[in-house]
Amino acid sequence: MFKESSKSYTDALGKTNRIVEGTSIEGNIQSKADFRLDGNLVGNFTSQGKLVVGPAGSVTGDIHCLNVDVEGKVEGKIVVQEMLNVKTNAVINGEVTCGKLVVEPGANFNATCVMKTVVNTAETTHGK
Repeated sequence: MFKESSKSYTDALGKTNRIVEGTSIEGNIQSKADFRLDGNLVGNFTSQGKLVVGPAGSVTGDIHCLNVDVEGKVEGKIVVQEMLNVKTNAVINGEVTCGKLVVEPGANFNATCVMKTVVNTAETTHGK
């Protein structure tokens, strides 16, 4: 009667990918699931889920995600469809495009920022 939405194996188990502190990666990462980075990434990161850059984590490259929390350091371009959350000890240098932005006091946010909002197509088609 009701069709249940099919979830991937990772979503069903609530798994999160993780790169631990002391690990360095050079190259690009693509993931469909959520991801926590406590190590260092030199390269681009793309995900359909959420990225958490932990306090010891760093990214030198571009980030494209649904949501991002930054506690560590990011240098590059960040494109977030929904919310970018910049924690107190975070350092961000570069360009940011996001739907919503939260910057906690004490964060080092040195970036140009463009906030994109969802446009209501009904209003634009009726000339409002």
